[in-house]
Amino acid sequence: MTLYRYIFREIWPTFLASLFVFIFIMMAARMLSITELIVTRGVHLSQVAGMVLFLIPDILTFALPAVTLMSVVVAFLRLSADSEIIAMKSSGISLYQMLPPVIFFSLAACLACVAISTFAAPWGNRSFKDLLFKIAETKADLGIKERIFCEPFENLVFYVNSFSREERMLKDVFVVDRRDQEMTNTIVSDEAQIIPRPAERTITLLFLKGTIFMVEKNFEGSRTIKFNTYALNIGLKDVLADLASRKKAPHELSVNQLISKLKSTPNTDKEYSRIMRELLEKLSIPLAVFFMGIIGVPLGAQIRGRGRSAGVGVSLVVFALYYLFLMIIRSIASTGALSPAFAVWIPDLFLIVSVVYLLRRASHEHSIHLLPRLPFFRRKSEI
Repeated sequence: MTLYRYIFREIWPTFLASLFVFIFIMMAARMLSITELIVTRGVHLSQVAGMVLFLIPDILTFALPAVTLMSVVVAFLRLSADSEIIAMKSSGISLYQMLPPVIFFSLAACLACVAISTFAAPWGNRSFKDLLFKIAETKADLGIKERIFCEPFENLVFYVNSFSREERMLKDVFVVDRRDQEMTNTIVSDEAQIIPRPAERTITLLFLKGTIFMVEKNFEGSRTIKFNTYALNIGLKDVLADLASRKKAPHELSVNQLISKLKSTPNTDKEYSRIMRELLEKLSIPLAVFFMGIIGVPLGAQIRGRGRSAGVGVSLVVFALYYLFLMIIRSIASTGALSPAFAVWIPDLFLIVSVVYLLRRASHEHSIHLLPRLPFFRRKSEI
């Protein structure tokens, strides 16, 4: 138990530090779009804080495989660099006897990933889209002003004579819709009503008694349509295209919702493959977290470099290869070309084979011949 506690204390500080760095990097990548919301859309800081909170579960699901691998590799790199692994082997402690704390740690990370991917990530993704819808709804109320040309949504110019915010009724409405790349629609109506549709995450402008003037962008054609009622939908993509989509995606659905939708979707439909893949990945990715932690033992024991950068570099390379493999399999499974019930387990099978191979090589003091020329790995003759 003393040895197990010692190894565990080597792992968890690196795990926490790496997790924080991953979250920071991933959040920084999204901050440009979030900053645009603050500067150009007038979003409050409290709403931005909510967005950050809702994004964290999805980021954790992505980061846990890499962070688990990195923390174990760096821990065993330190033990190897200070010749502590050699000392333990000289005392009759094999590499397999060093595995229990790593297995416990990897299993804990795996279970945490199961909880996050099953409960927290769908909640976060769903809440993120709901918050964007509330922002869109607020912009519809606050962005439209009486007797002033305004553009509350991108490529939608409004002019209204009067606007009742309580009833959400617009009188004498003039709207220019430039969202279509091939045609500009100008809508003139006696009145219109704003109708939020939270389930579809759209806002519908219902125009009554008016005319639509449709003009092609190259001015080669035009037509006029008179109507009694006309519905203009404004989706989340009109609020911020790169942060939101109009339709609920599978990664926003809970396990029960995924199963229910799977039963109601024909198995010949591409949507069926995407739903099945999303459902099975709630188990396959946590398993990858577990195997990533085990792989870190032989990798860390075999790396020759003394700096933490060597362990971090090797970990990122291994994770990048796994993630690239995962994305390729995910794309194939989503198209239905390969059954998701089989495809989602291919990366895990690859990790299992890697675990068996690397542990056998490291336990027998053999070098890892996958990367024989890299200075990170120690040859048998140098041990």
